[in-house]
Formats: sequence, C-alpha cells, structure tokens
Amino acid sequence: MNIKILEKSDTKMRFLLEKANPAFANALRRIAKNEVPTMAIEYVDFEENTSGMFDELIAHRLGLMPLTFDTDVYNLKSECKCGGKGCSRCEVTLVLEKQGPCVVKSGDMKSTDESVQTADRDIPIIELLENQRIKFEAVAQLGLGTEHIKWQASNVGYQYVPTVKINAEKADPKMADICPTHVFEKKDDKLKVVAEDKCILCMRCAEISEGVSVSADDTSFIFNIESVSGLTVKEILNKSLDILEERSEELADSVKKSVK
Repeated sequence: MNIKILEKSDTKMRFLLEKANPAFANALRRIAKNEVPTMAIEYVDFEENTSGMFDELIAHRLGLMPLTFDTDVYNLKSECKCGGKGCSRCEVTLVLEKQGPCVVKSGDMKSTDESVQTADRDIPIIELLENQRIKFEAVAQLGLGTEHIKWQASNVGYQYVPTVKINAEKADPKMADICPTHVFEKKDDKLKVVAEDKCILCMRCAEISEGVSVSADDTSFIFNIESVSGLTVKEILNKSLDILEERSEELADSVKKSVK
C-alpha cells in the first residue's frame, strides 16, 4: 500500500492511495471525517444578553466554530483520568464580554489556554446595537463527529483512479469541448488525452463517442480531504491512520482469543 501526495496545504490535501481496496478506502474516509477527536464548545452559560438574538441561537453558532487545540494535552472526557467530571486535561473555558455598538467576533473570546482559539478569528457571532451587552462563559471539550457534526474533523471524498483510452481515428475531436473537466485536447483535428487524473468517471465521453473508453482501477484511489476543524489535514490523516491501525490490532487480538 502506497500514499503519494498530489497537492497539499494546511487545510486541504489531495493524495493517491495505491494497492488498497474499497473497504480500506471507505474505512479511512469514515474515520478521517467523523472519528478523529476535535475541540468544540459544548456548554454556554450566559450571564447577560440584551442583543436581538436568543441565547440558544448564539450558543448553537458558538458550537459550530472550529477550535485549535494541543493534541498532546487534551483527552476525550470518557478517557480522562478525572472520570468525566471535567478538568484541565479535558475541558477549557472561553469567556466574552462586549458592549455595543459593535460586531462581536470569534477572536473576542478569551481562552484559559492559549492553544485553544478559534481557527478563524473573524467569524461574526452577533451584532450589538448601542447599549446592548453580551457576557458569557463557554466550556469546550473534545468530541467525535459521530456524536455531533460540530466535532466533524474534515470533509473527505475519494474516487477510483481513472484510465482513459482513445482511438484517434474514431474519437470525435469535439469531445475536448464537451468533457466537463477538460481531460481531452484537440490537436491537429484529433483528440488527445492530456489530463487523465482530472477524469471524474461521469462516462459522458464514452456514451457519446465510440472511440473513447473509460475504466476505473478499484485498487487505486484519489482522496480529497478538507479540514473543517482546528486540525491541519496532516494531523487528521496521521491520526486517522493511527486509529485504523489500533482497531486492526484489536480485531487481530480478538480473533486470536476466540480461536483459542
């Protein structure tokens, strides 16, 4: 099994997974999307809110704001030594106090831990008119996307690696303009494949022109991952592979015990 990085930034990654199978690819997708722990606000205690928005709506908005955090410090409450009671190893507090007129933004929240901040400090929370005030204390904790979408780590999708072949004598040159992802190019009044990796397997070209054939390799996959949390895509991918490895080992141990 091989992984080849095609494109990469802090928030997005495109890579090629080879010598795998659909079951493994889908397991990796599901874990990277919903089973990597991320930080999000769980509780909000409003001391004052004279804005034009209900407490519940503001709390909902706060919960969906992605938070950065130190992955080496925080634990899931269910795995913390405090037994889920809440401590500095599984919870962090963010406070905010503002008076209008102003637009209250995510960066206005003050955290008890410098590593825990909103990933984007310019997200609008509420607009306060003159003399309107808001003051609250929010508690953030780790969670999983399987529990609530606010803990979703990333958006992940994949497709089989396409193989596009053409018969230059039969293929219609007009296909260069018809293909939605511009896989083909017309040269010397003949069709030529110039960007095979951009094929999305829509099969439109094969349906229109008998000189074009498209197939998919079910052992190779092109993945696209976009972080929607405070984690980088590299952290998400590494953690996903760690989780997959741990579960494989647990399954192997269970099988060995049952055989005995």
